[in-house]
Amino acid sequence: MDATASADGPAIPYPLAVAVVVPTEGRNRLTVALRPILAAPHWLLVGPAWVTRFGSAGLLGSAAYLLAVVNWFAMVAFGEDLKGVRDFQLYYLRWRTRAIAYESLLVDAYPPFGDAPYPAAITVSEPLVPRDRVSIAVRLLLAVPHLVVLFFLTIAWCLVTIAAWVVIVFTGHYPAGLETFALGCMRWLLRVEAYLLLLVDDYPPFTLD
Repeated sequence: MDATASADGPAIPYPLAVAVVVPTEGRNRLTVALRPILAAPHWLLVGPAWVTRFGSAGLLGSAAYLLAVVNWFAMVAFGEDLKGVRDFQLYYLRWRTRAIAYESLLVDAYPPFGDAPYPAAITVSEPLVPRDRVSIAVRLLLAVPHLVVLFFLTIAWCLVTIAAWVVIVFTGHYPAGLETFALGCMRWLLRVEAYLLLLVDDYPPFTLD
């Protein structure tokens, strides 16, 4: 699990963890070669991995972010989630985690349309109650530094994935160094998304770890 440093003691776990089982050999070079086409249905539903704009979040993602806006008013006013909103957002985030892992070539198994076992998973811990209404009120402003970093990070991640695509198609192996970087970018992106969706109140760390 990711960790953030504490001024009063050792690092504490971040309330979001991403686990991906990356195959070390026997990669499916044919599906890798066709990955942009095969991943298209998931792009339409949960958005492509390297785009963080609201308008490119896909059908489920757009709904999740619209609900976050509605939930924002409820949390600022009452300090509580609207019933059912968190469940839907977590459903979207689990789907997006699987789709990102597939799109970025970290796994070969085709993502399910809905919840099902998969070699890429995300776990989000329940936030403390009462919620941090101050940070929620200015959540978008607080997220700006991360959005700026992600703009450049996702460009690098996209280029790394293109390079990995060429290597896998010709050799059947994902270069270890590129794999580590891609996994780090994926974690960073999902932490920020969970923060923007108001699923966590802890500020995301500036780290690929």
